[in-house]
Amino acid sequence: MPKLLREDDIVRVESNVYSVSGSNTNWVIVKDGDSCTLVDTGYPGDRDAVLASLEAVGLNARSVAAVLVTHAHNDHIGAAEHLRATYDVPVLMHQEEVPHARRDFLDQVSVGQVLAQAWRPGVLPWAVHALRAGGITHVPVCEPQAFPAPGALDLPGAPVPVHTPGHTKGHCAYHLPGSGILITGDALATAHPTSRINGPQLLPDMFHTDRARALDSLAVIEGLDAGLILPGHGPVHRGLAKEAALTARECAAR
Repeated sequence: MPKLLREDDIVRVESNVYSVSGSNTNWVIVKDGDSCTLVDTGYPGDRDAVLASLEAVGLNARSVAAVLVTHAHNDHIGAAEHLRATYDVPVLMHQEEVPHARRDFLDQVSVGQVLAQAWRPGVLPWAVHALRAGGITHVPVCEPQAFPAPGALDLPGAPVPVHTPGHTKGHCAYHLPGSGILITGDALATAHPTSRINGPQLLPDMFHTDRARALDSLAVIEGLDAGLILPGHGPVHRGLAKEAALTARECAAR
């Protein structure tokens, strides 16, 4: 089911950084003149919304210098292969996420795991929505690329990949030191349809490949100098990364 983009789905969080809400998942546009870095691309059903969001900020698909992937779940790479194959946009990620993006294997919550949790509030409506948005569609990235070198990437915004494994083995957050912004993907969320809490949190356990490592990665987030959190799920969070990570850890311990 294609996502129709509304005006209030695009939040300008800084002069050149936009957080966009898709089908229960977010992507980020980091603009620099007539070029940009695109972090994640929503569900397969979000493809038109991704393209529309670029147009809304004065860009287009050919403006994308690269797609950066936080992790290769369907709700984050839905339009990545389209951009790569159609517009020759490189799709970059942590080296441990490359085989996952190619779909050498699929490491995301299964239909069976979701059904086992269907009694929990919010799970069944979320699952129906996810299916309609392409949650189990086969969407490999045919030529994913690992980051070319450690440190800041030579892309708009000079994003710094931060390995935050646990949700998946190669999960990465992206730090924009010049803006004090941290794009957390699913290493730290602020809301989710299957969660009963709002604010900084880990996603529910069924979504993580390794929950213990996901908890450990909160310590990595704690150490980053950022005062604005752009999560993969939930609204933008204005507050220190250290405090957000501590809140998420406290929630996880309940």
